[in-house]
Amino acid sequence: MKKSPIILSIIIFLLLIGCSKDASNELDLDQLTRVDISQEKSEKEFIITEKEKIKSLREIFSSIEWEADIKPQMAEKEDVIATLFFTYDKNMPERLTEYSIWFSKKDGPAAIFHREKNALGTLDKENAQTLNELITNN
Repeated sequence: MKKSPIILSIIIFLLLIGCSKDASNELDLDQLTRVDISQEKSEKEFIITEKEKIKSLREIFSSIEWEADIKPQMAEKEDVIATLFFTYDKNMPERLTEYSIWFSKKDGPAAIFHREKNALGTLDKENAQTLNELITNN
């Protein structure tokens, strides 16, 4: 009888680990249809809907490495706020999720904060550079 609390504790622990592994686990990037970009420093806003750019953004966002329950402690305000629009059913409203993005000054990695999940992600140098080009060349 004493083994059941130990087994129950192990099961709960494994469930918690499995549920917190990926901050984007409930977002289906295949359903990404639009990205709104807001660059507060330059007061520039635009919308990305082109299929090729959306495809590239899907690939980039799928390569983010997430750490759950971390708040960013950045010295500066984010470079970009990206709002991703997911369409799961054409008869239902789109689902929105917002990310704050900081780019390294010397073409290095990027930091991404997923506001809804309170998770901090990192993007490698190559993907960060591609993301920066995609969202600043409009």
